[in-house]
Parts: sequence; structure tokens; C-alpha cells
Amino acid sequence: MYQALYRKWRPSTFDDVVGQGHITETLKRQVATGRLSHAYLFTGTRGTGKTTCAKILARAVNCEHPVNGNPCNQCPSCLGIENGSILDVLELDAASNNGVDQVRALRDEAVYTPAAVRKRVYIVDEVHMLSTAAFNALLKILEEPPAHLMFILATTELHKVPATIKSRCQQFSFKRILPGDIAARLAYVAREEGLELRGDGAALLARLADGGLRDALSLLDQCAVTDRPIGEQEVLDALGLAGNLETAALMEQIGGGDTAGALETLGRLYAAGKEVGSLLGELASLARDLLVRKTAPQGGAALLTGGYDENTMRRLSNAFQTARLVQILGLLQSTIADLPRSGNRRTDAELCLIRLCQPALDESLTGLNVRLSRVEEMLAGGVPTTCPVPAAPLKRSVPEVKKQAAAAPTGDCPPWEEERPPMPEEPPAERESQTVSIERPEENVVVPPPAQGGPDVDLWPGLVALTRGKFPAVYPFLSNPAAVQGRLENDVLTLWVDNEFTKNMVGGAHILEELARLATEQTGSPVRCIVKVGKAPARTEAPSGAEHDNLDDLLAMGRQFDNIIIEE
Repeated sequence: MYQALYRKWRPSTFDDVVGQGHITETLKRQVATGRLSHAYLFTGTRGTGKTTCAKILARAVNCEHPVNGNPCNQCPSCLGIENGSILDVLELDAASNNGVDQVRALRDEAVYTPAAVRKRVYIVDEVHMLSTAAFNALLKILEEPPAHLMFILATTELHKVPATIKSRCQQFSFKRILPGDIAARLAYVAREEGLELRGDGAALLARLADGGLRDALSLLDQCAVTDRPIGEQEVLDALGLAGNLETAALMEQIGGGDTAGALETLGRLYAAGKEVGSLLGELASLARDLLVRKTAPQGGAALLTGGYDENTMRRLSNAFQTARLVQILGLLQSTIADLPRSGNRRTDAELCLIRLCQPALDESLTGLNVRLSRVEEMLAGGVPTTCPVPAAPLKRSVPEVKKQAAAAPTGDCPPWEEERPPMPEEPPAERESQTVSIERPEENVVVPPPAQGGPDVDLWPGLVALTRGKFPAVYPFLSNPAAVQGRLENDVLTLWVDNEFTKNMVGGAHILEELARLATEQTGSPVRCIVKVGKAPARTEAPSGAEHDNLDDLLAMGRQFDNIIIEE
């Protein structure tokens, strides 16, 4: 009958235990010198050797021929304890025997001397599961046990064990096993089992085990069903993981705000059988490594998982701010925690990726901190973050206005993407209207009337600015030129969107009606609004001989405000 690898290769002596030398050496010396305690408390995470060391210690204290503190595993006592025929060594599961009645029965039996060995040993696993009454019933015999009695308690949650129990035991803390030690043990087991385990496969299994050797052996057992050599790709395929290359590519898409690319990557991995929870977990692990590298560049190298090469880590680290990484990691962690209760795990993962790609959709305090950090970075770099609007009547010559318009940063500060500064308070008599008067040295400026829907009239930036307060949930899509572009031609306003998801977001009937109404007010003629998926056509070339005037752009921007009147 086949036996699982973690059971078959359970250590039988203290020397075989991996990564817990600080504990095994102490226990060996105690056995060799006979300075044994009556109660031990083993603590640590899963798969680190707590129960294994308890069983070895139970055999060692009863072994007839111990070898340097290790059990010989050949005498009748060792063999009887190993196969369970000697009832003086009893292993209990506190999760299923947590009542006070079971502990009282154990206490009544413990007073009797052992029948076949020197010491009666009780191994109580997951001792934190005992009830309060059961702990109280255990206190007295744990404090003053008979000479032939020994308790070995094991737990993964030390904080749930009462202080009165801790003070009566010798406590040993089992640490997580290093990935290098796990990989070496996996290579040894694979050789003994006749499996061809490659170095990259062993390293990946060691990272996935998270410090638990039992988990690593179980994962190796799961990957050993193929006849091919077990490498990194075979481990990823067997466990349904995306892999470092896919995870790094997805993180780059998040950093670049490529929502469509991120959703496409998620859909492709989902269709290939990858589990969305595991994918988000891999993203969270990468975000955590990037955050550690960003905040502790000198001493944090030992804290990294080591799954990514230096060039990838450097490229991704330069693409994110610290506040952005905190926001990404927090959103991923909260989504992963909610997945077990989710009705549609894929939809929740898609919503998470959309929020990650577009920080403006994250209304939490962390998301606000990310945007503020971005503004601070722009201010520190000397990049203007607002487009000032004059609060007082503007009266300048055309050459001066043209010079100012030409010097304005058109690429970094579009008027429809940045928050405008508040208008100063004015007396009621002056608040109704403001007059912008622009004078030329020799002639007056004649402001052309509103366009009537001719070819390629660019009213889209002004329309987007007017929808900011009306559609706050849709505004981030409308204001993103990569997602939505508006074209007005022949009294038809066409919204060209990048994918079906964006079409569903901006294509609501009330949104299109409002955009059509605003466009009608701007042009003076009825306009209807439609949505299409695709790339917006190139703008119509201006007639030959007509030169673009930045003053016209400035005048068009002035028409967006109701309290400013432009007169000839």
C-alpha cells in the first residue's frame, strides 16, 4: 500500500530533523544526561517538526540503548512505541478530545505506573483547542506529576494557551525552515524515491511550502505523477499556478494602467485552469517583495522570497511609489480574504484588477493617499498640477495672450483632467458675470459663434469637464483618453471606447442623453450621442493656409464657464 512521502520520510532520530538544530541539540543533551522535564510545550507553524520531535523524544526517554541522546529504533521499546503496541505512550488530538471529561479520564489513568516502559508519555497535539475547564483540570497533575509521567504539548497558536500552563512547561519554539534546507531535503527524498527533481523545481517547491517541510513533501508527492523530470514549469502546471513571468507581466500592466491588458491576462490564465485566488496571492507576494525592496533596500534582501531576478525587481520597483505599493497590497489582501465568501470569484478578481489599474476608482483613504503622493511628486519635480483660471477680468494684448498660451504645458496639464482652484469670493453685484476682453493693438478681436457641428469639431474636453460632478463613477473613464475619445461630426457625437467593458460603463442611456444635451448647448444645433468600440479616426486636416492659433484654444476654454462672457 502506497504511503504518502511526508509519512514515509518522517525523521526517526533527532539528527534527521531539518532546520531545528537549536531544539534537537538541547533535547539530545537532556536525554543523554537524564535531566528531563516532566512537561514540554512545542510551539511553531505547521510542518516544522513539533509532533515528530515529540514522538522521537517519547522513544528516546524509553529506549533501552540510546545513542548520544537519539533512540536506537531497534529495541523492543522503540519498536513497540513506533507500531503502537505499547499503550504507555499515547498520542491525543485535543481538537476532538477537548472536553473536561476526557482530561479527567486522562488524569485518572496517569497515576498508574507504566506496564512496558520506564515512562508514561502523553503527547497532546493542538493543545490550544482544549476548553477552559479542561485546562483547569490539567493544571494540578501538570504541576505535580508522578515521577513516571511526562507530558508533551504541541500547538500552533501559543497565544491561546493559558499562562498557568506555559509556566509549568519547558517551552521550545520551532522556527520556519529555510528554503535552502527544504530544497536540499527534497532533493534527497527525490533521489531515494527515483524521481528526477530539477534544481528550479525544488527551489519553487521550497518557496511555496512557506517554511513547512511537510507541505513541501506533499507538494512533491502531487507533482510526482508525471514521467518527465520535475522542473519549474511542471510544478506550475501541476499546482495550477501562473508563474513568475505571468505575474511580473501582470504587475507591469497594473503599473502602466493597462486595464484591458490586465483583464485579458486574467481571462487567459482563468481559461488555462489557473485559480484566481492563487493568482492574486502571487500578485500579493510580488507586491510585498517590491514594498520590502522599496522601504528597506539595504537590509531587506534576506526578507525577499527570491522568486524573481534582479532586473525584473529593479524594473518593477522603479515603476511604483511606496504609497502605491501599500495600496496595491492592501487591496489584494482584502480581496483574497473575501474570496471564500464570494458568489463569483472571477468577477471579484476582475474588479480588483480594475481598481489596481485605475487608482482613481479606489475611494479608500489609502487610494486618496496614493493620489496625494503623486501630486507631491509632481510638485517636487516642478511639474504644474493645476491650470490657473483668471478670477478677475482679463485684458491683454493678443501677442501677450499668444505667448502665454504657447508656453502653457498642454501635455502635462489638460484642463479636463485636473482639479481647478476655487474661484475667490466676489461681491454679489460682480458675481453674476465676468467679462473677458481681449484687445489687439490695431483691431478688436471678433469671437466666432459656437460651432454648428461641422467636421471634427473638438468639444469633447469641455463636455468631459462638465460631467465631473454629474457622473463621478464614470468620470475616470470619460477623462481617460486611452479609454474614451469623443468625436463630433455631422451633429453626431461618437464615443470611441477601447473595449466592451468601458462601453458598458459609459453607454448608459442617461449618460448619453446628458452628453447629447450638453453638446447641443455648445453647438446650438441638435446632437445625438452614440458609443462604438474601436479606435477613433484621425482628425480632419485643417485647410491649407489656415494656421492653428493657440488663442482660439484659450477662448474655447473660457466658454466652459457659465459666469464668464466673452464679448467682441
